[in-house]
Amino acid sequence: MPIRPIFVVAGVGNATGTGAAAARVFANAGFRVALVARNKDHLEKAAADINKSGGEAAAFPVSAYTYSAITQLFDDIKKHDWGKPNEKAEIRAALWNAGSGIFKTFLEVTEEDINDSVQNNIVAAFAFSRQAVLTFKDNEIDEKGRRGTLIFTGATASIRGNVYTSAFAAGKHGLRALSQSLAKEFGKQNIHVAHAIIDGGILTDRSLQRRSTPEAQEEFKNNLDVRLSPESIAESYLYLTNQERSSWTWELDLRPAHEKW
Repeated sequence: MPIRPIFVVAGVGNATGTGAAAARVFANAGFRVALVARNKDHLEKAAADINKSGGEAAAFPVSAYTYSAITQLFDDIKKHDWGKPNEKAEIRAALWNAGSGIFKTFLEVTEEDINDSVQNNIVAAFAFSRQAVLTFKDNEIDEKGRRGTLIFTGATASIRGNVYTSAFAAGKHGLRALSQSLAKEFGKQNIHVAHAIIDGGILTDRSLQRRSTPEAQEEFKNNLDVRLSPESIAESYLYLTNQERSSWTWELDLRPAHEKW
């Protein structure tokens, strides 16, 4: 029975950023895609768009990124009926793209902000990692020596704190440390774990709205040298997933060509 790989992507947002782009790229590469986010409407639209384009995607909304919700999520994905009884579906790749963006000076950061950063960047990421690893361990080793690939979306704040990033950087530092620990522990079991530092602004609807003038929005939208493309990031994630076991990347640093920070 042929095996059709499943790609699980958590953190799709309003479907204009990295998560949705990764879903489209992986769907085009032959993966079934399980989309995970908190906004059900955005999630279902993203899934519908992929299905209309000839891919296979299903929406799995979660009310919150809690440990229990993420654990239940993987059970739901495994039980999902893709409507192809002659194909075996296996989760072979997973992306933790969810996060909590808190940008305040240190004395403005609240207890709620701290809890939100830790919950989304660390606690929920632990749950997602645990379920992905447990799932991969049941997979057979493929022709490239892999049971599965787990990818984390990081940020500049993963390696460097700044004036407005105390809460955000603390969470992203934790996420990076988690990914490094998992890469060391589970590489020996043919599970590839990778962390991507996204060093710069990503072109999304929200990032455009944060530009204060129409001129600044046009510059950010059209100048490929000053921002990252979600699709380009997604292609890098597919590259990580396709690596052969003798040369696995743990950390990838992605930035626009003319970055100034």
